[in-house]
Amino acid sequence: MSEVADQPRARRAARAIDALRRGWTFRVTGADGALDLLAVESARDAALSDFGSEDLLLSGERAVTLKLTNQRPAATPGPVRLAGAADTVAAALAIADPALDLAHPLKGPFQTIATGGEAAASAAMTMARHAGLLPAFFVREAKGAAETECSVDDVAALLDPSRLEIAARARLPVEASETAEIVAFRSPEEASDHVALVIGRRDHNPPVVRLHSECLTGDVLGSLKCDCGPQLHAALHAMADAPWGVLLYLRQEGRGIGLVNKLRAYALQDQGYDTVDANLRLGFPVEARDFAIAGRMLELLGIPRIRLMTNNPEKVARLEKEGVDVVERIPLALPTNKYNEQYLATKRDRTGHQL
Repeated sequence: MSEVADQPRARRAARAIDALRRGWTFRVTGADGALDLLAVESARDAALSDFGSEDLLLSGERAVTLKLTNQRPAATPGPVRLAGAADTVAAALAIADPALDLAHPLKGPFQTIATGGEAAASAAMTMARHAGLLPAFFVREAKGAAETECSVDDVAALLDPSRLEIAARARLPVEASETAEIVAFRSPEEASDHVALVIGRRDHNPPVVRLHSECLTGDVLGSLKCDCGPQLHAALHAMADAPWGVLLYLRQEGRGIGLVNKLRAYALQDQGYDTVDANLRLGFPVEARDFAIAGRMLELLGIPRIRLMTNNPEKVARLEKEGVDVVERIPLALPTNKYNEQYLATKRDRTGHQL
């Protein structure tokens, strides 16, 4: 589909995500049905009263935590609809927000029913993650006219990385390299701008490339709970020592779940859950980043072959799937501290990082 044809699709999805964030009702239509939805996190009781349904739609990951998937005919986790589960926003949050699990340990019993549209339900979960909200909705079958609506295909058009383009570039002296260049990337309807920092003089050799997902707490505030800040700066200095390199700074905080949800995951870690289980209890997949964005950035920079600096072999596989030729994986070893030892052990033992 052409970019021109994609524009109205992407705009409809962007408006629906805006409605989701603001606590307004919106509609998503898929091939197997249409759903009217109201995000639990941004809803108010007055809006819920107007909405007129006490059914909840939760992600498959959250449903596993609540032991609801045994009521589903299929074993694979997918969005789950609970009949008459909550008559107030507070009651819905007690079900949807794992930070409240200790205060509300007894939940249910719940009755799961057909979602009314599997494709629309899955798209809604993607939209919630993209908005940085909990993946939980009040839900009803579509009825009457919808003020804001989009289709599953509209959501796909909005998130299509092929619509990413170079927006601006400039020289940016940095501590690791005074001759660095920064390049900003943007797609028309998206609010997040991704950037690349090109270090050194470009030649015929594959550059050292580091994919770095935005981490406000680690990159800016110096958090000791992760190794993001030290990794970022070590990678930049390693690139400066190589003939040339490219840092791809992706605006996908918390492995793609957003800043607020990442802070919720931190709170769950304080309760004893590791980073993997914290994401799952929140209702998100362990890995929600879109590596196709990195592939598109490299394409726009005219870089088909790279030396990837990462401890995660999955990044190599995901980039190669996007058509990038990864000729070498370069490890990045850094010391641990007492606050991130468990975090790094979890990355090693549960997500395959080679530390």
